[in-house]
Amino acid sequence: MARDFKKIGVVGLGTMGAGIAEVFAKAGLDVIGVEADDKALTRAKSILESSTSRAIARGKMTEEEKAGLIGRISFTANIDDVATCDLVIEAIPENLELKRKVFAHLDEIIGDDALLATNTSSLSVTDLAVATEHPKRVVGLHFFNPAPVQDLVEVISTVITEEGVLDDIRGLVEKIGKKPVTVGDRAGFIANALLFGYLNHAVSMYEAKYASREDLDAAMRFGCGLPMGPLALVDLIGLDTTYAILDTMYHEDRDKLHAPSPILKHMIAAGLLGRKSGRGFYTYEGPGSGKVVADALTPKAGEGADKVHDIKKVGVIGNGTMAMGIVEVFVKAGYDTTFIARSQEKADASQGKLLKSLEKQVQRGRLTEEKRDAAMALSHPSHSYDDLKDVDIVVEAIAEELGLKQAVFENLDEVCKPGCVLATTTSSLPVIQIAAVTKRPQDVIGMHFFNPANIMKLVEIVTTVSTAEDVMLTVRDLCKKIGKVDVLCGDRAGFIVNALLFPYLNDAIKMLEAHYATTDDIDTAMKSGCGYPMGPFELLDVVGLDVSLAIQRELYMEFRDRGFAPAPMLEHMVTAGYLGRKTGRGFRNYAR
Repeated sequence: MARDFKKIGVVGLGTMGAGIAEVFAKAGLDVIGVEADDKALTRAKSILESSTSRAIARGKMTEEEKAGLIGRISFTANIDDVATCDLVIEAIPENLELKRKVFAHLDEIIGDDALLATNTSSLSVTDLAVATEHPKRVVGLHFFNPAPVQDLVEVISTVITEEGVLDDIRGLVEKIGKKPVTVGDRAGFIANALLFGYLNHAVSMYEAKYASREDLDAAMRFGCGLPMGPLALVDLIGLDTTYAILDTMYHEDRDKLHAPSPILKHMIAAGLLGRKSGRGFYTYEGPGSGKVVADALTPKAGEGADKVHDIKKVGVIGNGTMAMGIVEVFVKAGYDTTFIARSQEKADASQGKLLKSLEKQVQRGRLTEEKRDAAMALSHPSHSYDDLKDVDIVVEAIAEELGLKQAVFENLDEVCKPGCVLATTTSSLPVIQIAAVTKRPQDVIGMHFFNPANIMKLVEIVTTVSTAEDVMLTVRDLCKKIGKVDVLCGDRAGFIVNALLFPYLNDAIKMLEAHYATTDDIDTAMKSGCGYPMGPFELLDVVGLDVSLAIQRELYMEFRDRGFAPAPMLEHMVTAGYLGRKTGRGFRNYAR
């Protein structure tokens, strides 16, 4: 018979503990909240007051519901007051010895049928359970911050936990309106194990001065649709917390990707802990504030404007989906654009596809007929490179084959006027190898649009060791004029987005391969726990497993880090022809 939970104890009422208390009280359960002293209790009540007031302001709660919720929570500085609770959840700081002492004491005072849970995000639940005389009743119950808002709860079992206990806890999690995923006891569980490797990689990129903090964050927000960029998220979590979780993970798996980036330790020593200290990777209005203020690293508007070239005419090489999306972007922004196909017949056919795309936007009220006609008048289909002799920039958007792109750039080098910017949309090839076949490598740059180019906001601007500063500044200025968000990075595999995204996807496959969690639970964890628009396996099937494997191999060959080696399961699935949605089968099956 399932346990009937009526009274919940929460030990530790910081941001997480107060949020957990709010969740249970909102679900109609009585809660006893414990803190160390009256000062800490006052702070906990303030956290609860702020959270419920925000819920009212957003229309998620009424004043009457708030009063009832707060009335169901009792506050105390005496831990023994939770002795009558059916479940006690520990939510104190991530200190193993301190948590073990708390669990040993709780084990002595609660009833024989009561359960114990920890909200730890990184420590071993087993290590906490064995500090008690009844380890079979101890589980992990990992809520995500902010607990009243985030749907996911990771339920962590140990090798000692009774199966009936897990069933009861899962039922309780569902009763309070959350989504439980059940996993074993290993560092990071699902969400943190995938999230913090990605965050650490982004911190390493910043530490190496590969890209600015603003560009790293913008790349992942606009390139992947994430709610926050990685460095802003580390500031929110706290650099000390991030370091502790990574350190715990590294000591368990010895994966270099989880070895905390040295800059984290240095910033922590300097007191730069993120939002809570008022300064981390960004500077904030004050401790606890989420409002970013300008500092010495903030880019200055208009810097380098005197070096920007005037772009009036644009050329595009290619007439595929990506190329025509880029053409659409330019003509809608008012640029006279010539695009080159292999034959005039193909060029004219693509002109028809452009008209169809613009017409759809007219029908949906997103574009006027006048702007449609103006855009079409600026688009010039051609099959001759000679028609590019007067353009100010050429954007190449053909197949990802180095030899083909090099041949194109040799032709452009001969045809285009001096000073014309030569850009490639490559997503994986070294831009310098393309630039090297020209007599003007200083004019060659990467301009990586994301598919579909007419919708996605991000453009990665990739500079080589030869790219001139005025060329880079001109392309950044052009991106802003065509309504894109530009990020600047160096010429190495994956640029920013793919270099951060695909190791995360690869780690998800390794997690599945190890039978730690199912595809559904991993996808749920990342969507509900981290706010990702798609779970890793949903995204892999959309991208294509063959494309994912090719990118992962490229990253591995560039960095030679075994953590980047493609997961064997990915290799096997591609060999078997299971490529995702396009073949009807990938990590899931699809109707064809």
